[in-house]
Amino acid sequence: MSGTTEQLFDYIASELATFVAKERENFHQLPGHQRELGFTFSFPVEQSSIASGTLIKWTKGFSISGTVGKDVVVALNEAMKRKGLDMRVAALVNDTVATLAGGRYWDQDVMAAVILGTGTNACYVECAEAIPKWQGDLPKSGNMIINMEWGNFWSSHLPMTEYDKAFDAESLNPGEQIFEKLISGMYLGEIVRRVLLRIAEEAALFGDTVPPNLALPFKLRTPDISAMHSDTSADFKVAGRILKDVLGIPHSSLSARKIVVELCRIVAERGARLAGAGVVGILKKIGRDNVNEAAGKKRSVVAMDGGLYEHYPLFREYLQNAVTELLGTKISESVVIDHSKDGSGIGAALLAASHSIYLEEQ
Repeated sequence: MSGTTEQLFDYIASELATFVAKERENFHQLPGHQRELGFTFSFPVEQSSIASGTLIKWTKGFSISGTVGKDVVVALNEAMKRKGLDMRVAALVNDTVATLAGGRYWDQDVMAAVILGTGTNACYVECAEAIPKWQGDLPKSGNMIINMEWGNFWSSHLPMTEYDKAFDAESLNPGEQIFEKLISGMYLGEIVRRVLLRIAEEAALFGDTVPPNLALPFKLRTPDISAMHSDTSADFKVAGRILKDVLGIPHSSLSARKIVVELCRIVAERGARLAGAGVVGILKKIGRDNVNEAAGKKRSVVAMDGGLYEHYPLFREYLQNAVTELLGTKISESVVIDHSKDGSGIGAALLAASHSIYLEEQ
């Protein structure tokens, strides 16, 4: 995704205008009231207030010129003004923070939130006294939400293959967002494609000629590998159809289809288990991983949102299995991984409402 700051935010403002134009009259604002919105922004920012934040860098394959170092709220407000929208951003919220806020509104046991979609991130509730960077008075609750930006996590212990390293080197942001490139929806299909290409070149997996589409970056998407992975038919009919329709392979042998499905499993399971390990790491950090907590029946709820988690059932299953395996059966009984559908949008709306300039009038 490339372009300019004005192009991106004008597009967002145009979509907002289209949405608002369709709403019923009973949702219109009172005279003299400006519409307020929660702005879910899923990229790293240096946030200076509830409604201002400077973009640190783009991730998830975005390369928008002129935005890094600028306040993204100002950019959206200016775009809305250009489109004639009488609206303002009341709250700038990272999608993980919004998901946590939305989940905690209904359930006080929500201690963390994870996004597993095109990209990935996580946040959790931390004791403010444990935050070295904290300055000034402690919040009344004694707690603070930590936005981890875990997609940028890197360790020599991460199981990176030669395919991961080659992909990272060719990406828009080499050396960055390594964890994200191993586990998120934007990249799983591409990793599978790269491995299949090597097998096709060196072992003639699909015949003597390498299918041209197999050499096209990002031609194979994660929804494709989810469908093939979930194929339980005796002849892997779904896998055969996707190989034909997406990769232009009209005839594939049963043995080739078996290899493709197994490769999808390996890549998905690796990503899901790494994500599960990340969840357990959060629980360990906040002391929710011990037997005493489990004995006291204190629930630890992790709110999950994102298309990868929602639409890839086997990925969800592998993630849950990894959490249970790492924590043990007894402790994992007190850990609930809850799908918070559209949680980031709902949470952002709640935070915007709680910071409305019109609250005193109500």
